Amino acid sequence: MAITIDADGERRLERTESTTDGRVHHRGYELSHLAALEAESVHIFREVAATFERPVLLFSGGKDSVVMFHLARKAFWPAPIPFPLMHVDTGHNFDEVIEYRDRVVAETGVRLLVSSVQDDIDAGRVVEQTGPGASRNRLQTAALLRGITENRFDAVFGGARRDEEKARAKERVFSFRDEFGAWNPREQRPELWRLYNGRHAKGEHIRVFPLSNWTELDIWQYIAAEGIDLPQIYYAHQREVIPRDGMLLAKTRFLQELPGEEVRTETVRFRTVGDATCTGCVLSGADDVLKVIEEIEVTRLTERGATRADDRISESGMEDRKKEGYF
Repeated sequence: MAITIDADGERRLERTESTTDGRVHHRGYELSHLAALEAESVHIFREVAATFERPVLLFSGGKDSVVMFHLARKAFWPAPIPFPLMHVDTGHNFDEVIEYRDRVVAETGVRLLVSSVQDDIDAGRVVEQTGPGASRNRLQTAALLRGITENRFDAVFGGARRDEEKARAKERVFSFRDEFGAWNPREQRPELWRLYNGRHAKGEHIRVFPLSNWTELDIWQYIAAEGIDLPQIYYAHQREVIPRDGMLLAKTRFLQELPGEEVRTETVRFRTVGDATCTGCVLSGADDVLKVIEEIEVTRLTERGATRADDRISESGMEDRKKEGYF
């Protein structure tokens, strides 16, 4: 895939390989950059399916999980994917994303499991935060680990990428987790020549990241090349927002303005999608995929750095959560 500029100055996306039949095609003897990334991810999916008994794919309806699901379907086409999806549901989701999630499940017939933070709150396993800045995002860890344990999953696919955040940059493609779901960066296993070590004892599991070597730009170029549908909040639209801590947070039934704050209507889009209480949006007129690619090409701040309030709790916030069992 390549982006060209025509005589009128319009940017156009041209596909250099066809993948609609589930196979990677290429010109000459070299794969394009996107085709090479796709082939690596497909290999990872097949490796896990061949060596683990009970994998699961985390699916939130966000762009990375959507691309990951698309790649999984390619890996096993024309057969259905040999594992279910699981959504770790905070209960504070954007309506557009939940509608998209349910539509994808209905159209593809895939099995979806939902592990709910609200269930943990009701059972007294976790305590919900209250007051300004409260979020259920950190409570996802308990729901995630419970979903893994109850279903005896031994491999869990996640859509994390190394370019997102410095703690994620330290993680391997196959990330060992102990019987408590915890991550220890000192126990990372070497992955020379893309050889993956999935050995684990009963009660332990492996987190698997097929998109580790992708960047945000790669994701969007692949979405364009493959014609992948996304929730519409990824594209420019008008929305009521609340400026807070240098971010624009969407006003929803889960997040209201505080005394002294103003609510205004702006044309925005989301670069990442998570809990509505801590996921910000950015001012943007990019209402289609090519315009989004133009924006991403010149940005110097990752989507999590720009729009995730939960990553600002401390310099080591993400790494501390990962050690507790978070993705």
